[in-house]
Amino acid sequence: MNQPNHQLTRRDFVLLALLILSWGLNWPVMKLSVREFPPLTFRLLSMVGGLAVIALAARLQHASLRVPPGKVLTVIKLGIPNMLVWHAFIILGVKLLSSGRAAILGYTMPVWAVLSGLLFFDERIGGRALLGIVLAIAGAGLLLSSEFATISGQPLGTVFALIAAAAWGLGTVLMKRTRLDMPTISLTFWMLALTTSVMLVLALLFERSQWRMPNAVEWTGIVYNAAIIFGFAHVVWFRLARLLPPVVSSLSVMFIPVVGTFSGAWMLGETPQWQDYLAMLLILGSMSTVLFQPREKN
Repeated sequence: MNQPNHQLTRRDFVLLALLILSWGLNWPVMKLSVREFPPLTFRLLSMVGGLAVIALAARLQHASLRVPPGKVLTVIKLGIPNMLVWHAFIILGVKLLSSGRAAILGYTMPVWAVLSGLLFFDERIGGRALLGIVLAIAGAGLLLSSEFATISGQPLGTVFALIAAAAWGLGTVLMKRTRLDMPTISLTFWMLALTTSVMLVLALLFERSQWRMPNAVEWTGIVYNAAIIFGFAHVVWFRLARLLPPVVSSLSVMFIPVVGTFSGAWMLGETPQWQDYLAMLLILGSMSTVLFQPREKN
C-alpha cells in the first residue's frame, strides 16, 4: 500500500545511489549491445532473463506472485506506460542516437511527470519542487547544447526517446496514485511479463530476419540488463515511485543521465565538455531540492 508521507531512509539512499550507478552505466552498455544486434530482440532476451531473476528473488523473499482478485487490469494499466512504451521506444532511440543523448532525452521524464499531474490529476507542486524542475531542465539543456545539430539529424530517434520519457512520466504519476495491495517485486514481475509478451510479437514482426546468436559483448549487455536492470534497478525504482510523490521520485533519478554521459565518455571514447560538468552541478542542485528536505519537528 502507498504511504503518503514517506521520507527516504538511509537504506533508501543507498539503494538510490546503486540505482543511479547501475542505470547510468547501462546507457553505454545498451549502445554497445545494439550497434549490430536488433534492438527489440536485445530487449526481449534481457526481459526473459529478468523475469527469471525476479521470480527467483521473489521466491527467496517468500513474496507471492499472485495478482489480487480484480486487479489484472490495474497491473496492465501500470505496465503499459511504465514498462511497455518506455522500453520499446527508448531502445529504438538508443539505436539511432548516442547513449548520452538518449539518456538525456529519456530523463526529461520529471517534466512529463509534472505535466501529467497538472493536466490529468489537477496536482499542484511546491516552490522547492518547481526550483528542482527548473534546475533539472537547465542541466539537461546544457548536456544537449553541444548535440543539437546531431540530434536534428536523427529526428526519429529524438521522437522515440521523448515518447518514452512522456510515457514514463505519466506512469510515475499513475504508480503513486494507484492503491494496489501487492508487493513491489510481484508488481514488477507482472508488468515485465506483459512487456515481454508484446516485445516477442514486435521482434517477430520486425526483426525475425535479423535473428542470430549474440556475440560476447552482446551477451554481456543482455546478462547485465537481465540481472542488474530488471532484477534490481526496476524493483527499486518502482518501490520509490509507489512511496514518494512523483516530483520527488522523478527528480531523485535525474543524476542518471550525468552518469550515462560520463560513462559513455569512458566506455565509448567521447570527451566531456565544460557544459557536462556545469550540468552535473545543476542536476545535483535539482536533486537536493527534493531529497534533502528539512524534517518536521515533533
